[in-house]
Amino acid sequence: MAVTPHIELDSRLPGAVDGRQIRAVAFQDVRIEYVTGVLRRLGLDATGRRALVVGSGRGLLAAGLARLGFDVVAVDPSATATALAREANEREYPGIVYETAPAEAPGFDDESFDVAYYADTFEITPALGRVVKQAGRVLKPGGLLLYDTVNRTVVSRLIYLGAFQALPMTRIMPAGRYAAARLRPPAELAAELNRHGLRNEDICGFKPDDPRNLVKAAIARRRGEITDEQIPPMVSFELAPNASPQVTYFGYALKTTPTHP
Repeated sequence: MAVTPHIELDSRLPGAVDGRQIRAVAFQDVRIEYVTGVLRRLGLDATGRRALVVGSGRGLLAAGLARLGFDVVAVDPSATATALAREANEREYPGIVYETAPAEAPGFDDESFDVAYYADTFEITPALGRVVKQAGRVLKPGGLLLYDTVNRTVVSRLIYLGAFQALPMTRIMPAGRYAAARLRPPAELAAELNRHGLRNEDICGFKPDDPRNLVKAAIARRRGEITDEQIPPMVSFELAPNASPQVTYFGYALKTTPTHP
């Protein structure tokens, strides 16, 4: 008889299926590819620049930005995720600072970061305006906001509301992690960014090179046949800059106005 996996985000339990970490390991390479492409497009050097990662989870993205040369501060609403990130990365990347705080109130000084990357945030928060306002506040004038999020389409609902958190065979997320109202169409997100002095400059879709491999990996991970670290060789994602994003997409925005008290 098959054993139902224990699905819990940011869990220390052996064998627990953590959909957020699964997503992080699967997205890591394409996230870094997008970041390096934007830096190249803007002529920016990461070295010596201060970067904030919001929704940092177990620290994989923060470590990736540190490898690029950024001085990184990573913040997450989960104290357990913060502790796991520190434990996983403190030896190789001792300069990364980890904090526990919600995206709606990260608690950093005004205009204190050159770059901010928002992951696992825009499609989760019920208070997008508050999150974006904070992003505009902590970025320096001309600062760069990077993000990835989930569009609100029929396909994205089937995947995120259905396959990832409802269907027994492929479920990797706890119920309620995603809701249709919190999925963010590009135009809606760009308008919100603009209201807070952040001019959206790009929308770039990304997708698995073969969706069947994504399904196979999810099923194998649920069964305990593979570890999180074995997912990237099975599932690779590719940028799709010229296609209308049906599920997930990247974007970046530039801060156009100074912070006002």
